[in-house]
Amino acid sequence: MTLSDSIVLEFLSSHDLELPPKALHANLDRHGHDIGYSTVQLRLSELEEHGFVSKADSGYYQVTEKGQRWLDHELSEDELDLGE
Repeated sequence: MTLSDSIVLEFLSSHDLELPPKALHANLDRHGHDIGYSTVQLRLSELEEHGFVSKADSGYYQVTEKGQRWLDHELSEDELDLGE
């Protein structure tokens, strides 16, 4: 889990948002987070692959229950499934 992953998850969760990558990048930037658009796209893809966010058919991402549990420090190492 990278710092960018944490920022993306925390932002989506704390603002209770579902956003596409471009809108997420714009809002992160507006709130002072210096994360490039390509990084946002990459991190969303990785987070989705590991079950921390889900992507609707419309291209909008939201935090999953697993992602929220990670934010709440409720996941064990075995549940992280980061492929490391």
